[in-house]
Amino acid sequence: MSSIISQASCFSAIHNRLYLRNRSYPHLLRSKERMIKNIVHAIKASTFESKLALIHTIKSHNDILGKPNSSTVEYVYEEEIGKPAENVISEQRSAKIHDFCFGLPYGGIVFSGGIIGFILSRNPASLMTGGLYGGALLALSFLSLKVWRQGQSSSPFILGQLGIAAALLWKNIQTYSLTKKILPTGIQIVLSTAMLCFYTYVIVSGGNPPKKLKSPAAASESL
Repeated sequence: MSSIISQASCFSAIHNRLYLRNRSYPHLLRSKERMIKNIVHAIKASTFESKLALIHTIKSHNDILGKPNSSTVEYVYEEEIGKPAENVISEQRSAKIHDFCFGLPYGGIVFSGGIIGFILSRNPASLMTGGLYGGALLALSFLSLKVWRQGQSSSPFILGQLGIAAALLWKNIQTYSLTKKILPTGIQIVLSTAMLCFYTYVIVSGGNPPKKLKSPAAASESL
């Protein structure tokens, strides 16, 4: 912390002296800009917190001198902080909606449908199917949400859900061809088809949208 304060104080003193000289000697403006650039390049290796403290000190100093729009602050902010932030937080290709936004409800419907089917028909196969496929969908959706919060790719879990949706669609088509029942088999076919298309869209679009990180520009404005 002491090194940050000393850097900021030193830079403020140099900036004040050069500004007072420029009022009497306009021809020193170019030498001032060169010196400022040399000082800024010298603090490239410093921490991000020291740069924010430096910007805060310069802004306070310029307010006292009656110079709210200083070229020094603009150079330090744009060259040293603004441009790397734009490179880090670059917009990448992705879907408009996350897989778990629909994956969790879909898994819950399949899981509860298996339980309800078992209660109504007393068929253990319905319970096993709903519990197995629905539980797998819920687990993969939760894992996708977890790794997304950590900033990692959810593609393996999206592919897993896509495979389960395809398996459910195939199974329900076979069941419907034998029973010709719209409820619940027909509804499950429509739902599985819609989810299969949704998971395909997320994969083709590049995966889940990334988390929105707070840029250094917003952090500096809060000072």
